[in-house]
Amino acid sequence: MEDHPSEGPEDVEAEYQRPPAEVRFADELERLRESDTGPRPPGWALSLTAARRFIVGDDALGVRRKFVGDTALIDRALVTLATSRGLMLVGEPGTAKSLLSELIAAAVSGTSTLTIQGGAATTEDQIKYSWNYALLVSEGPSTRSLVPAPLLTGMAEGKVVRFEEITRCPLEVQDSLLSPLSDRVLAIPELSRAAAGGSGAVSHGGQSADAMVFARDGFNIIATANTRDRGVNEMSAALKRRFNFETVFPIADFATELDLVEQEARRLLEHSGVEVAPRRDVLEVLVTVFRELRDATTGEGRAMDRLSAVMSTAEAVSVAHQVGVRGWFLRGEAGGAADIVECLAGTAAKDSPEDLARLRRYLEQQAPRRGGEQWSALHAARHLLPG
Repeated sequence: MEDHPSEGPEDVEAEYQRPPAEVRFADELERLRESDTGPRPPGWALSLTAARRFIVGDDALGVRRKFVGDTALIDRALVTLATSRGLMLVGEPGTAKSLLSELIAAAVSGTSTLTIQGGAATTEDQIKYSWNYALLVSEGPSTRSLVPAPLLTGMAEGKVVRFEEITRCPLEVQDSLLSPLSDRVLAIPELSRAAAGGSGAVSHGGQSADAMVFARDGFNIIATANTRDRGVNEMSAALKRRFNFETVFPIADFATELDLVEQEARRLLEHSGVEVAPRRDVLEVLVTVFRELRDATTGEGRAMDRLSAVMSTAEAVSVAHQVGVRGWFLRGEAGGAADIVECLAGTAAKDSPEDLARLRRYLEQQAPRRGGEQWSALHAARHLLPG
């Protein structure tokens, strides 16, 4: 891959779909570092107060708010990372757990890319380390043939490691974090055996000095897990004891959620080459639909069928993005309520075919009760749902 050392953050952000937080907000991080006079925990790039301002915003420094949620949660999360306990963020899908972990890692360590993506196929090699097998065969186990994974790199460099969707990993893979979290050490037994065979530097204890990686100041782990996966691969009690758990809740206030959806949809549409801003009245309908389907209750308090699909703020942003792309590239306009119906089908039908029927009932029964051009258009477009 060709390097571009002269590129600035603006060039990288324009070239890539989603650069990491430390690239997207490099100017803000630099301003916070320059003005940061607070005490810093060992190994941290910013003080706790500066890291908090990076996430919740600081108008005086031109730092915008990036996470809409409980600010007390952010304080507790940062304090946890300054201790010897890991941080576990749990909550419904789409509540910005991954975004929050990325922002915290960028503020604390200056990098958020030491990330492990959990899944059924995740192995310990992808978490700790693996080997360059050509060198391994020719030279045997050595630091030259060792290929660090995020956990080993984070411990050796004193950085925060992110573990996304940890409960999707098998239990024995999850428990590979026990020693790094409790003893702050990672053993590489292959290098110990190499030392015993006469190669490599040997400490007075009889094993290679490279066979034990001790965590430097600044190292810790942020893990995320969504409540829909609870019971898939339940964490062991031993691993739970090494984490502090924080729950990230959906956005409670309608106006706040609407502003966030508008802000994020506008950013995504600009990056997609859409030259018109999303319509506020269309987004009001979209956010209302998502909130009512998510809560199974209308704004007037009438009970409805609950969808099994995730109707999160993140999904609302995705649908708003699709609406704008459809409107602009197909018709040269911002997109309207009919586009919402077309795009909702792919969101509502993910988990159960019955969700489409529930969505159709909502459009037939609830949309006509609302006034306004966009609600009328939403009701009129109900036939666009498949099936």
